[in-house]
Amino acid sequence: MRSKIEFESFLAHEIEDYLEYRTKVGFTYKKIRWFFSRFDKYIIEKKAGMEDLNSAFLLSFRDKLDVAPGTINKIFIHLRGFFDYLVRMEVIVENPVKQIPPVAERAYIPFIFSPDQIESMLKAVQQNISKKDKYDFLKNLAVYTAIMLMARCGLRISEPVRLKYRHYRHDERTLYIEKTKFNKDRLIPVPKGAVVELENYMAARNAIIDENANGHLLAVDYGAGISTNHIYPRFHRAVRNTGLSEPSRIVGNTMFGDPRPHCLRHSFAVNTLKAVRQRGGSPQNALAILAAYMGHTDYRYTMKYLKVIDAEHRKALVDFSITRGKKQVL
Repeated sequence: MRSKIEFESFLAHEIEDYLEYRTKVGFTYKKIRWFFSRFDKYIIEKKAGMEDLNSAFLLSFRDKLDVAPGTINKIFIHLRGFFDYLVRMEVIVENPVKQIPPVAERAYIPFIFSPDQIESMLKAVQQNISKKDKYDFLKNLAVYTAIMLMARCGLRISEPVRLKYRHYRHDERTLYIEKTKFNKDRLIPVPKGAVVELENYMAARNAIIDENANGHLLAVDYGAGISTNHIYPRFHRAVRNTGLSEPSRIVGNTMFGDPRPHCLRHSFAVNTLKAVRQRGGSPQNALAILAAYMGHTDYRYTMKYLKVIDAEHRKALVDFSITRGKKQVL
């Protein structure tokens, strides 16, 4: 059964058909509905018809988008796929996006926590675990465990939230990460330090909730697991309490990011490569293994971490860029 049509332009049915097609071949479309809604509204605003959908019209649409360059490029990647679909369906003859180049994007350098900063931040999260009742204690301990796994195992924020009780294999000390980004599964060994903390959490969980009463690994109570909405405030409070708050900065064509939960994943990758280098190994040679551990579809996605080999390097880049910018103004 077709889902409710959310678009209003003359292309509404074609967009829905395209999203349904993507779903059938294994893609998700939740995020890209917003991209198409912007295009849909622009078509209505301009009272455009099929004959108007040429490169000039699309460039005009692009100029009206008040979003970051990277977001503009994502919108046009999806539009290119949509118009390719219309060509295959023989609705149009030629893809009008085909000759439109991407806009120049700012380089992005994420905030990188050093190993010592990660320890301080995790300690701050741990210190704020409430013990007013057993379920509140369990929820706070589950949130701490999620943040700990993000830091120690490089997990995306959605991954610990989606873990089921069966996904932790006690005898193997492994976690099974099921169908996350890129619709990919992976089985990862849990580092020794993280195993100790995960086992401590499991002991507390099993003392409060029966295994069969809640299928979530990181449980809140008898019926539910934690959500990302539990993680964000605890993470940001810990960042503030440890004096690590730092605003994002745009210097020239480079954005230096502020501390966010996903930075724990970036930090895991960067600090892993740094440790390889300190042991006398080659970070370049470790990329393929790190990529598999983190669930990248191609190790080339992991190569970006070579650009920021540790937190001190990033800070030096920020300081240098700011100083250079001030000199240019003077």
